[in-house]
Amino acid sequence: MKVTTEKIPDSQVVLEIEVERERVEQALDRAYRRLAQRTKVPGFRPGKAPRAMLERFLGAGTLLDEALDRLLPEVYREAVEGEDLHPIDLPALEILSTEPLLVKATVPVRPTIDLGDYGSLRVPRDPALVPDERVRAALEELQRRYAVLEPVDRLVQWDDILRADVTASTEEGQVFAQKDLEFQMRPGIVISLPGLAEKLIGLQKGAETDLDVEAAADNPDRRVAGKTVRYRVLVREIKQEKLPAVDDAFARQVGEGFPSLAALRDRILSDLQRQAEEEALHRYHDRILEALEVQAHVEFPPVLVEREIDRLLREQQRALAQERDPGRYVQEAGKTEGEWRQELRPQALERVRRSLMLTQVAEVENIEVGDGEIEEEVERTAAAAGPQKEQVRTLFTRPEGRDAIRRSLLTRKTLARLVEIASQDGGLPAGGGSDAH
Repeated sequence: MKVTTEKIPDSQVVLEIEVERERVEQALDRAYRRLAQRTKVPGFRPGKAPRAMLERFLGAGTLLDEALDRLLPEVYREAVEGEDLHPIDLPALEILSTEPLLVKATVPVRPTIDLGDYGSLRVPRDPALVPDERVRAALEELQRRYAVLEPVDRLVQWDDILRADVTASTEEGQVFAQKDLEFQMRPGIVISLPGLAEKLIGLQKGAETDLDVEAAADNPDRRVAGKTVRYRVLVREIKQEKLPAVDDAFARQVGEGFPSLAALRDRILSDLQRQAEEEALHRYHDRILEALEVQAHVEFPPVLVEREIDRLLREQQRALAQERDPGRYVQEAGKTEGEWRQELRPQALERVRRSLMLTQVAEVENIEVGDGEIEEEVERTAAAAGPQKEQVRTLFTRPEGRDAIRRSLLTRKTLARLVEIASQDGGLPAGGGSDAH
């Protein structure tokens, strides 16, 4: 067997494997014996039909296909071992010729990551600030949460809460239908399509109304893009909010109860400050990784991106199944899998690239996660789950659950190390870049 090897971009190796005629003939003979045993050829007992007769009966290509089904995995395995390759997934196989048998195998191998001088990364860090407007908005949201909803007998206005039956159709048929859909009439709300909410203003309770909305040509839902969408809306109930006064009495009603409005504001500010710090840290992580991407060289086979797209696709479809926003549902539901995959590709590329960089940093920095850390994280996660804590604990004591916790902790510790490096003027000693072969 003759093998030639060529490295190509994206961590792939192309093997051209030429198989000796004698070996092909042996494979054909074994294939003939297998097929003869399970094929009934008129005039012959099972297993007794001559090879030439069997080939004429089944077709010449059938015997070759049967032979290659067994032969190709054998020669591929031998070629990979002989060239000391370490595939991370199945190869793409192509038969270049059958006389002689010449096979091309495109083999995905381990990624190559060179981090460069990541120890010299310096990324400025912005403070986490909470504007007064954000505190006021949170207090207003809390006020709305404790509002009393009162049915009213008048025409629909902004800020009303509607309960309505809504269907949407084009000339091709119905694209959306939901009974007892409840939503608040706020400017900018998207109820299936932009512009529909404005048409609901002034409707009266109990009247069934047909409304036409022109969908933009670039609407993500191809079922409605560039078409006239006819809505049939039956307003079943109109309610308005009666907001409570924001004072010390209100503060005593909220949550576990606060002695005064000032105490409630302090808690809101504290919660928002913690949230702002978390958001600022996530943004800082992104900026560090963006800076690292600029100097790092990361090469990986396309199959890793396809795997990540598969994961993202499952996540998106689960989220869509739970989606409460009918507008988003209508826009997303009509996409083909190919359209979904194309949209998710840039995100998948970034996730794979960043995951590989973080894995390499962890390796160079000797960052590890111990069993005790995993146990502590399982307990923290279970405690936060409330009544479901035992189910959560059971889930994360399984091997796959523990592995997910380990990966999460490893990422967290690696990002913390990068923050140490990037946020200090003098920096900290760090390892250099290396290749993962």
